[in-house]
Amino acid sequence: MLRTLVRRLGAQAAQGVRGYASEAAPKKSGAASFKPDYDAVRKAVEDLLESNEDYDDGSYGPVLVRLAWHTSGTFDKNTNTGGSNGATMRFLPESNWGANAGLAVARDLLEPVKQKYPWISYSDLWTLAGATAIEAMGGPHIPWRPGRSDYAPQNFVALPDGRLPDGDKDAKHVRDIFYRMGFNDQEIVALCGAHTLGRCHDDRSGFVGPWTNAPTTFSNLYFVELTENKWHKKKWKGPLQYEDKSGQLMMLNTDMWLLWDKKFKPYVQQYAKDEEAFFKDFAAAFSKLLELGVPFPEGSAAASPTPNK
Repeated sequence: MLRTLVRRLGAQAAQGVRGYASEAAPKKSGAASFKPDYDAVRKAVEDLLESNEDYDDGSYGPVLVRLAWHTSGTFDKNTNTGGSNGATMRFLPESNWGANAGLAVARDLLEPVKQKYPWISYSDLWTLAGATAIEAMGGPHIPWRPGRSDYAPQNFVALPDGRLPDGDKDAKHVRDIFYRMGFNDQEIVALCGAHTLGRCHDDRSGFVGPWTNAPTTFSNLYFVELTENKWHKKKWKGPLQYEDKSGQLMMLNTDMWLLWDKKFKPYVQQYAKDEEAFFKDFAAAFSKLLELGVPFPEGSAAASPTPNK
């Protein structure tokens, strides 16, 4: 009976995103009684978040959220390729995509956690780290469940570049990117609210500056700034971006289009006034993002690590 169950689970794991083979999990003694401790992994990630006060604004949280988003945001519902399953950013050329510049910092940061807990896949670790970081920075609990596998390098088939958004584009580009993944306009705006975290770097994206004055706190401040501030084009030799009167805060062209587009704008205004609604919608959309293309066993329920109280 045990052999039948193992074969069945193996068959389920093989039915995933097309074009890849998964690496086999390492054999463990006493595997029948082994119970993965995802709370321990979560705690290990939390311990890393403020381990280097000299990194950016003193927190690795924003770059871990970006890693989780970029490893998941390659999904294409039309071809059933991409997504977080496989941890394909470990391989070239994806690891060197312009959109992924700077994410080696996040991947390297999590490597000691992977070594301490070798049973967790990179794809589960990267997505759990992003969800953990959001909550640790004051955001909502992100429903998360394990079950992703890592693709074997000898069977890896590279994804085409261009699946992640470009900050200097317009509303059509934003919709093209997110509709390809299966999101609607409300979910698009909610997910863009992650720009409340972190900052842009000229040696990565070419853009410069934070969106808010609290880049390590998850809140609805991004929407407040977008709606209440006065924005004008930044006069410089870099790519198109906008800045406020002080010159300290910035918005990308894609951010501005959330305000200019008549279908996006109502959600921007709603989230600027109602942080609770934003948190609720963001948690649902981000959890969906992390699961795109993942072949979870049928009926598999969320097994989120215990949220902080």
